[in-house]
Amino acid sequence: MAPKDNSAAGGSDSRFFTTQKKGEMHELRLELHSTDRNTKVDAVKKVIASMTVGKDVSGLFTDVLNCVQTGNIELKKLVYLYLINYAKTQPELTLLAVNTFVKDANDPNPLIRALAVRTMGCIRVDRITEYLCEPLSRALRDEDPYVRKTAAVCVAKLYDIAPELVQERGFIETLHDLISDSNPSVVANGVAALSEISETSGRDVMKITASVLQKLLAALNECTEWGQVFILDSLAKYTPAEAREAEGIIERVTPRLQHANSAVVMSAVKVILSYMDVMGGSNSTPGGAHAESLRALTRKLAPPLVTLLNSEPEIQYVALRNINLIVQKRPSILENEIKVFFCKYNDPIYVKMEKLEIIIKLVSERNIDQVLLELKEYATEVDVDFVRKSVSAIGRCAVKLERAAERCIGVLLELIQTKVNYVVQESVIVIKDIFRRYPNRYESIIATLCDNLDTLDEPQAKASMIWIIGEYAERIDNADELLDTFLETFEEEDPAVQLQLLTATVKCFLKNPEETQDMVQRVLDLATEESDNPDLRDRGFIYWRLLSTDPEAAKLVVLGDKPVIEDDTFRLEPNLLNVLVGQIATLSSIYHKPPEAFVVRAKRSTGEDDDLGLGDVGEEIEEGDEEEEYEDENDVDGGESGGMDLLDMGGLAVTDNAAPPANGSGMDDLFGAAPAAAVVEPEARMSKVCAPEKSGGIELWAGFRQVGGAVKLELDVRNVSSNVPVANLAIQLNKNAFGLSPAAQQVVCNPPIPMGGSGKHSVELTSNPSMMVQVPAGQPASPQIQVAIKNMTTGLVFYFAANFALEALFSTDGALERAAFIESWKSIDDKKELYGAVNELPAASTDIDQVAAKFKMHRIFLIARRPVPNAEGQEVAYFSMRTLTGMVFMAELTFKQGVNAAKVCLKTENIAYGVQAKVALETLLRSQ
Repeated sequence: MAPKDNSAAGGSDSRFFTTQKKGEMHELRLELHSTDRNTKVDAVKKVIASMTVGKDVSGLFTDVLNCVQTGNIELKKLVYLYLINYAKTQPELTLLAVNTFVKDANDPNPLIRALAVRTMGCIRVDRITEYLCEPLSRALRDEDPYVRKTAAVCVAKLYDIAPELVQERGFIETLHDLISDSNPSVVANGVAALSEISETSGRDVMKITASVLQKLLAALNECTEWGQVFILDSLAKYTPAEAREAEGIIERVTPRLQHANSAVVMSAVKVILSYMDVMGGSNSTPGGAHAESLRALTRKLAPPLVTLLNSEPEIQYVALRNINLIVQKRPSILENEIKVFFCKYNDPIYVKMEKLEIIIKLVSERNIDQVLLELKEYATEVDVDFVRKSVSAIGRCAVKLERAAERCIGVLLELIQTKVNYVVQESVIVIKDIFRRYPNRYESIIATLCDNLDTLDEPQAKASMIWIIGEYAERIDNADELLDTFLETFEEEDPAVQLQLLTATVKCFLKNPEETQDMVQRVLDLATEESDNPDLRDRGFIYWRLLSTDPEAAKLVVLGDKPVIEDDTFRLEPNLLNVLVGQIATLSSIYHKPPEAFVVRAKRSTGEDDDLGLGDVGEEIEEGDEEEEYEDENDVDGGESGGMDLLDMGGLAVTDNAAPPANGSGMDDLFGAAPAAAVVEPEARMSKVCAPEKSGGIELWAGFRQVGGAVKLELDVRNVSSNVPVANLAIQLNKNAFGLSPAAQQVVCNPPIPMGGSGKHSVELTSNPSMMVQVPAGQPASPQIQVAIKNMTTGLVFYFAANFALEALFSTDGALERAAFIESWKSIDDKKELYGAVNELPAASTDIDQVAAKFKMHRIFLIARRPVPNAEGQEVAYFSMRTLTGMVFMAELTFKQGVNAAKVCLKTENIAYGVQAKVALETLLRSQ
């Protein structure tokens, strides 16, 4: 008997993914036009399979589209899937399917009605949206709940494409009506859609009222688990009017703590924690009129959190990161459950590390003994990082619990006796912190530490030991000899060790000057003459000046009482902690950062046709989003004026009627060419930096610009109330992130400025590597330039700080070749990108031609421009700039017709200075 053929029934769809022979496109086209239904279904499946593995089957678009006229729901689903995938590349042809969509939206079968509306919502083509509104409006009021819940989600998708259309057609009001629906799944999807629109628009469109609240709570017990998550997340954002209302809502939400889905559990925990604040009581101790209710809730919250720790390691990790926040907010919830956080031998390292953090937060005088036994056991493990963390945890327990500090030190001494290198080094580091927390209490163990001096080879451990020797030099007989052993390798040591050696040697000298004079002289020579480290050199000069002028003052400074360190177990700021607790069960609770710190709201569209050929330059942040979000979420300097301007700097004034020369140079006249237009240098952005009451009656305004290739500090000196005319000033700059210093230190006012008068002066600045301040890793460069000015007539010295305008440092050779720009853009890691959006731009700053002309005056050069595919009215421009010091910045600016805003994306290898470059672009865009 022959085997049964299952192909017609679609029993083995894997066969569609087998390699097709040559000429398959022609064969597929014939099969798609077949009159046999099974053949046609199989042909579409083959097309979908080819599309899935990355083959281009867009050439069959019209053939597949013809198959949509069918009553077979399986075939219709396959065709719709194909249409969604290729609608962007074939928008004109997609319009041919509109009649079918509209017809299917009126089909007697609710599955087909829902399928039509869902597909139209997924096809993100602007011209489709106008045809979507009528079917969507009917679907939102459809008699079948499946169609209504599908339509609710479609409204959120439509809002992404055309928010103004959603507003005009009243779809948001219809979603509010769906919250009163009799079907819980429809309610849940309505809530999900409104929440999504709220996130996208930045406005609260949910608006939970007392009646809406009751409907949400009623639907909570009946909808699916993910529907429950949406409803619970919305409840978490609601603020009850009084404690009784909060208690009533919590009572309805509490059963969700027993749910099998961990997402539902965490969302329920978030709601309860939010409402507990309304019921009263501090973070640690319940109190007030509802004290008994709060204690009962505290007892109820512990078991579900403990249960989550029996899940897979990945879920455990997410739960632990959330529990870390919960414990900081309300330690009493898990204060009796510390044992569940003890590490198991087979826990992954990332779970063990998180458990250690929570153990430290829950440790108390009641459980310190069992915790110390556990940590001591961990210190014998094989994973070095885990062992270090465990030893560090013992030290943190000592810092946190004063009464247990001696027991913690005893355990650390036992670990030091093991002579395991990394254990000893970590122990020394934490003992230093214990000494700083409890000065003059446990110094008897110093001898044991000194015995292990030879085992120290890590910078942090060495620096800690040197600090101990310097701080307690009078109690160590051979302190100078111990320090001398480190001095032999001073020049090879880490900067942190060198700084500690310098300070410890000076301390030793002040306590025992007779025996250590030669040693301190040698250290000061090494620090000031042999070192290239500016921090070490500066500290060396300070100590040298102190010791040579006033040794008693040196003692007060160097040997003065130091504040004891504080316990940092609960280190999150209360306001940030409240924000993160409100974000439980989201990425924020895992990163321990607010959403705006890592979510880029501005979206960029992508397309097949990229004239510049930059590939990922237009890469979408969220698949298919074409509507622009002009929010400055990622602008780290924030504020309405672009960069944060501490000194109240004004805008940049650009002369409107002066155009820059075509070639950017003024050399034409030298060779007898036609006279070029005069080069008009942009004015500096001046700001008031010094008030007359601080500078002997002189008011100072300052700004930066570039003139003829030289960076200038522009000064506007105004004699407000000084009887002595201002005739001669001396100027000096502190070390700064740009390495700028004055070419000449004298500023001559000719004629002298009498009372009531003013004068403008330019100070040329040069780039000097010795004036450069190292920017800390991971931090943006500070724009601040600190200036000291001395009035040579009166002898008065006054100080001010001005924010440097980075455009003053841009050079005339900043225009990259197109190919070089593309190659550089692709080669720079995405982590070195900065995003921002500039709102409320003047009309001139929304036209790329005018922007390019304005930028060129500031030596920012247009490289290319192109329209954004499938986004009508949008255009992208690419610019490059190079500083006089050789740093290169590349920028992508996106404009939308009719919108007075622009998006900025900046890339650079010099990411520390990227913020200042972005601020420069944004400030220029805002200028008139």
